[in-house]
Amino acid sequence: MKNKMIPLILLIFAILLASCTPQPSPSEVRTLTVMTHDSFAISEDVIALFEDEHNVRVQFVRSGDTGTALNQAILTKGNPLADVFYGVDNTFLTRALTEDLFIPHDSPMLAQISDVFKLDPSNRALPVDYGDVCINYDKAYFAANNLPVPASLEELTDPQYAGLLATQNPATSSPGLAFLMATIAHFGEEGYLAYWAALKQNGLVVVSNWETAYYTNFSGSTGQGPQPMVVSYGSSPAAEVIFAETELDQAPTGSIIGPDTCFRQIEFVGILRNAANPDLAGDFIDFMLSIPFQEDIPLQMFVFPVNQDARLPEAFIEHVQIPPQPASLPPELIDANREAWIDAWMETVLE
Repeated sequence: MKNKMIPLILLIFAILLASCTPQPSPSEVRTLTVMTHDSFAISEDVIALFEDEHNVRVQFVRSGDTGTALNQAILTKGNPLADVFYGVDNTFLTRALTEDLFIPHDSPMLAQISDVFKLDPSNRALPVDYGDVCINYDKAYFAANNLPVPASLEELTDPQYAGLLATQNPATSSPGLAFLMATIAHFGEEGYLAYWAALKQNGLVVVSNWETAYYTNFSGSTGQGPQPMVVSYGSSPAAEVIFAETELDQAPTGSIIGPDTCFRQIEFVGILRNAANPDLAGDFIDFMLSIPFQEDIPLQMFVFPVNQDARLPEAFIEHVQIPPQPASLPPELIDANREAWIDAWMETVLE
């Protein structure tokens, strides 16, 4: 009888031991890591929608400007630092694709996005948002000086606008690079340097970054800068209204939106190859293209959603001018020539 009891005792002991051993829970919270540029912003309650639905915690890793973040993603692509990379734009897109950073993701949300934003037919990089880099002008200055607002790139070289434009170095500034691309799109590789030489002759002011150009040089924001025109974003007039200390009916600034005076930037997202959580990464990209995320974008990053069903805030409808003919260049052409164009620009403008 004693021998027969031993197997029963061992079985009971095994059951008790198993009940005390931690078991993986089906409700265990996973972590999704999203690598972005430093300008990324989204509302916490919007991210909470995704986290609650998928029982996941989303962790954002801000990694510098677009170029710096992309370099870091490339250097670590064998063992990626994240599951998702957001923020590569059309000036760096071909480089990301050539480096084979992303795996394809055929998001069902692509049906709500215009084909003009889909620059990667294989859907490795999916469009999320877009915005225009334009020349902003100080309405009060032009009115007070009875000066017509220039309507084209060519007019900026007119002596009546001498010393009135501030821009950024394209080697150190994203909007500066975008404006350089606009001039190349308009004047061609054969003519853009002559145009920049004419701007320099007409008193062009060059600074290193957007913050300095907009808040120190531009008169339209602080009212104290020496230049009434600055290279900035097409959404800047709306931002002036939204963040004004006193309520404004009209934006104090406007955008020059003649042919090719603005350069359209499109930002993309992709699932990093060798990501730890490719399934969650795909779900998150679908979420980024859905209405809650898309409608949150404008007032967070002051860019436009690509989902055509997303509603815009009133400030964007009333105070942002959409250029009917924004400048653009094929991403592969930009990738092949970006550094050479910048070097030639520096030799022409800064020396």
